[in-house]
Amino acid sequence: MPEFLIDFLALLSNEFKVIFTAAIPIIEVKGAIPIGIALGMTPLHATFLAFLGSMIPVPLILFTIRPIFNYLKKTKTFKKMINKLIHKSMNKSGNVKKYGYFGLFIFVAIPLPGTGVWTGSLIASLLDLRFKYAFPTILIGNLIASIIIMSLSFGMFNLFGW
Repeated sequence: MPEFLIDFLALLSNEFKVIFTAAIPIIEVKGAIPIGIALGMTPLHATFLAFLGSMIPVPLILFTIRPIFNYLKKTKTFKKMINKLIHKSMNKSGNVKKYGYFGLFIFVAIPLPGTGVWTGSLIASLLDLRFKYAFPTILIGNLIASIIIMSLSFGMFNLFGW
């Protein structure tokens, strides 16, 4: 994690640290839950906060990412980066294209690198999935991922006596 981010997090309450960390792309609940447990929270408390924090960007992505991408694709500075991001996301969208909302659920629920609410929301938006179905699908998938990470984290902390 970058030094400035570590300094910033040191100023915040432990609860906000977990919520903030969970809202960061790539880290999401996969990193926030172990951080919460390491900060002395119960696994359930850390999981609840991480789950809430990771859901914050979902409606923003679902509602705003396409117009933002369309605007940025017109600029010289961001065109290449946006096209690369879209290409990477669409390469991961095979099961979502094939299985629809169930594929989206599985994509978000299995906590592997490159999966989660940020990429799932981006894929849902790029595939033009309806918000009223995409949001609850992502929410339930994220809940399952959170439970998996909590179980793994709590087990590891107990195993090593942390």
